Amino acid sequence: MKKSYLFILLLLSVFSLTNAQEVRRIPQLGKDKIEDVIAAMTREEKVYLLMGLGENCWLNPPTGPKTVIIAGEAGLTWAIPRLGITPAVLTDGPAGLRIESHPEGLNFTRYCTAFPTATALASTWNTDLVENVGKAMGNEVLEYGSDCLLSPAINIHRNPLSGRNFEYYSEDPVIAGKMGSAMVRGVQSNGVGTSLKHFAANNIETNRTTINAVVSQRALREIYLRGFEMVVKESQPWTVMTSYNRLNGFYTSENYDLVTTILRDEWKFQGMVMSDWWAGADAVAQMNAGNDIIMPGCHQREELLKALKNKIIDEKVIDRNLARILTFILRTPRYKGYAYSNKPNLEAHREISKNAATEGIVLLKNDKNALPFNNVKSVALFGKTSYRYIAGGTGSGEVNYQYATTINESFEKNGFKVAKPLEAIYKQFIDTVTKKVTKENPKFVVDFHAELPLGKEQVAAQVKKTDIAIITIGRNGGEGWERKLTEFNLTDTEKQLIKDVSEAYHAAGKKAIVVLNIGGVVATADWRDYPDAILLAWQTGQEGANAMVDILKGKVNPSGKLPMSFPMSYSDVPSAKTFPGEPADNPVNAVYNEGIYVGYRYYDTFKVPTAYEFGYGLSYTQFQYSNIQLSGKEFNNEMTVKLTVKNTGKTAGKEAVELYLHAPNVEIEKPSQELKAFAKTGLLKPGESQEITLKLDTRSLASFWTNISSWVAEKGTYEVRIGASSKDIRLTSSFTLPQTVIVEKVHQVLYPNRPVTDLTVANK
Repeated sequence: MKKSYLFILLLLSVFSLTNAQEVRRIPQLGKDKIEDVIAAMTREEKVYLLMGLGENCWLNPPTGPKTVIIAGEAGLTWAIPRLGITPAVLTDGPAGLRIESHPEGLNFTRYCTAFPTATALASTWNTDLVENVGKAMGNEVLEYGSDCLLSPAINIHRNPLSGRNFEYYSEDPVIAGKMGSAMVRGVQSNGVGTSLKHFAANNIETNRTTINAVVSQRALREIYLRGFEMVVKESQPWTVMTSYNRLNGFYTSENYDLVTTILRDEWKFQGMVMSDWWAGADAVAQMNAGNDIIMPGCHQREELLKALKNKIIDEKVIDRNLARILTFILRTPRYKGYAYSNKPNLEAHREISKNAATEGIVLLKNDKNALPFNNVKSVALFGKTSYRYIAGGTGSGEVNYQYATTINESFEKNGFKVAKPLEAIYKQFIDTVTKKVTKENPKFVVDFHAELPLGKEQVAAQVKKTDIAIITIGRNGGEGWERKLTEFNLTDTEKQLIKDVSEAYHAAGKKAIVVLNIGGVVATADWRDYPDAILLAWQTGQEGANAMVDILKGKVNPSGKLPMSFPMSYSDVPSAKTFPGEPADNPVNAVYNEGIYVGYRYYDTFKVPTAYEFGYGLSYTQFQYSNIQLSGKEFNNEMTVKLTVKNTGKTAGKEAVELYLHAPNVEIEKPSQELKAFAKTGLLKPGESQEITLKLDTRSLASFWTNISSWVAEKGTYEVRIGASSKDIRLTSSFTLPQTVIVEKVHQVLYPNRPVTDLTVANK
């Protein structure tokens, strides 16, 4: 009896203890409601979770010491172990994962794949290919233990001098939007996140943390926000990153109308918004705007704690932002306990990178079929970049890859003889330049150094010994500064080299080819007549040189086309007079007074000649466009456009097909034409055809009317133009819209904080 009584007492005590533990149980992320987890946080924990870690912001707050998870990551979110909240790792970058290869304490080397830069990827006009690159890139994110790739960057190429253009896709929002959507789908198919950036109008690197972009509402909606809208609606990136700059007076990270009214309310974005590193000035304003997390987070911790204590900010705003951060963390591989391998399939990714590089290379000139090579066994390689290939840009776009094959190495690997005396001259020059550098990392010094001048006798010495000349011109750039006009133009030394080499080889009945290993647009009109061919190799990652040689020798037919225009001169660029801003010596405001007339929209409408137009690119074969069919004569919600593309040449190849729309000018001025859709054929054998289907929706017809804050499709006749470039229109057809349609009414927001008069045909 006594034993039974004791047993009952024991059971009761265990039951009471269990109940007490249940009462005192701390909510856990993933097991309890997010609002319960937030309610269990201290005020300090809330504030620290709203701040990231990284870049000298490693502090020792109440929740624990600094923790570096992946050396080289851009930053982390804060961890609160007692609530089951794990950190999330955020990692650069747009051309591949950027982490340290040889961090302290690691007994093996970590390399990532350097993929082609965004500009080169856009030149493929192939969204399936870009999605495949994204899948490979995302796999490296996953297997190296990261949770979110800070990419893609989709800002518009407003001006060719912008230092970060190589990270961005195009001067056109449709290309930027479609390429960005494909990249997001590819990366996120691995169960890791992306961060769509830099939101928005981040087109200037000069004074980038303070510059005020003054943009009309129409230009914003049609040009600078359109690509972001497409990516958000089509692919739902896990996060969006606000930009450094002010937009119409307000920092983007502090702009409620941008971050909440447009991004969340109009576009239905469901993810987390983060600031760029050190962006913005007022943490309370950032929180109120809906910028959920501030990166990397330093002094703002104390600022927000004081604001909470003094009731300057509503704690409900804090809790709202925390809920979005926790929702993001719940999706991450680290929270789910994924055991990353540190062993992504780099060999497979190298091949994917090479395929992308090959399709992104653009053939600009090919007189008398100078390319592909014909009976070429030996080559003379001129230009320092022939021996130091530029795989990608600097800054957050840099990738720690194992090795990038140089152009001279690739030629030798492919069985060509490379002129050794000439190679010795350039290698000695490169060694001399490198040895003069006192910095620890001389990686890019050769890229930015002036070209080596060669005398005519040095050029002549190569002619008899080689079958063909290759002159490589290199350019690099990166975030934080603009390119100089002297970098846009070729130097006198470079132009003289092209002239001397071309004339010497032509005198001997041989060819001279120029290769442009560059990140952004350069001047071509003042030297392009000298060489027989010009190959735009871009910065195409670690396999770029091998891809380039495959095209030169004819193993692969070039199919890249320009996602931006090459002007005749810099003065022809519509923003040339106002870039980067005013006052010129220390810009405060940048007035985008070219309005919607960016790139080809300007050149085509105002009939300004270009060196190479938007959408341009040559092939080793010919394609015939025929049999255009529209799904109806009147537009009714959607229009399907079909056509046939046939390879009528002798070489297998791919063709990018471009659909431009000429809209009626009834009540509002429009560009002469705008790209609305595009597609890339498969590899067509000689004589083979493929049917292409392209679609237009009502939004494709619409322009933004500022006075009623609406997207409006005007009644009238619309001309469909199918082209091989913006100026090479092969097929046309038309349809009518019987009545003007208000496609979408949006909020009247983001009005410029100072007068801006957009360029029009009337006031040109």
